Amino acid sequence: MTKEEINQLLKEKKLEDIIELIEDAEEGYLEELELVESLGLVHDEELNRKVIELLKTLGVKIIYVTDDE
Repeated sequence: MTKEEINQLLKEKKLEDIIELIEDAEEGYLEELELVESLGLVHDEELNRKVIELLKTLGVKIIYVTDDE
């Protein structure tokens, strides 16, 4: 799935905040992101995985925290 396809899906699902995260990563404003692994960024498992992979390719360090933190 290309970056454009991911962005299109995010637009269709009205997930502008995730699009902004990607844009921030592209511009170098987002270096790391803390995530609760069981929650992820979006409800769609496959799309969530693709967004995280894209962020990693853009140089974002993903830090997984537990539900307790």
